[in-house]
Amino acid sequence: MLILAIDTALNACSVAIVRGDAVLAHTSEAMDRGQAERIAPMARDAAAQAGVAFRAIERIAVTTGPGSFTGVRVGLAFARGLALALKVPCVGISTLEALALERGASGARAGWVSTPGASYGALYLDGDARVAPQRFASSDLGRAAFASAAQDMAIAVRGPGADRFGETDRFFVDAAISPDAAALAAMSAQRDPLRHPPAPLYLRAPDARPAEAP
Repeated sequence: MLILAIDTALNACSVAIVRGDAVLAHTSEAMDRGQAERIAPMARDAAAQAGVAFRAIERIAVTTGPGSFTGVRVGLAFARGLALALKVPCVGISTLEALALERGASGARAGWVSTPGASYGALYLDGDARVAPQRFASSDLGRAAFASAAQDMAIAVRGPGADRFGETDRFFVDAAISPDAAALAAMSAQRDPLRHPPAPLYLRAPDARPAEAP
């Protein structure tokens, strides 16, 4: 299956094209903004690098958040629009799950996304969600929830803000800034598009707000 995966939810714009175990193209650019202008050219360049036409793509995968309001919206809009045009399924995967399971599903693995305004986390045991994606008021509360759910297991925590957990004999942290698009593509191959739709999970409300009436 030829899969195009995209991620614009956090602080990067990433695209990968994967067929089976082969990564045909993979590119990522760190950025806080500007994903709307870069995602289409990056997807076009990835297709050229992979030597495939867009019409050959059989599935599209996209991160659904949590992430910035604009970043999540850009990725979902592009993925949905392209899937509609190509008449192929679109699979949505939580940013937290993508971060947590990027390097495998065995053991206790957590995804964590933190900003000054909000934090989200989720914990997976052998790939199954034990702490569902949710908002936490602090990393201390996330640490307590994960430790309780994983009992005595060591926990790998990945994502921006994971370093707030502190490296201990229970927590091994990797403050990755965004999910790996190639791993996202591979993950999506086993998902039922009907059970994993591209529905957004926003980290916080948009900064822009309608003007209030005088």
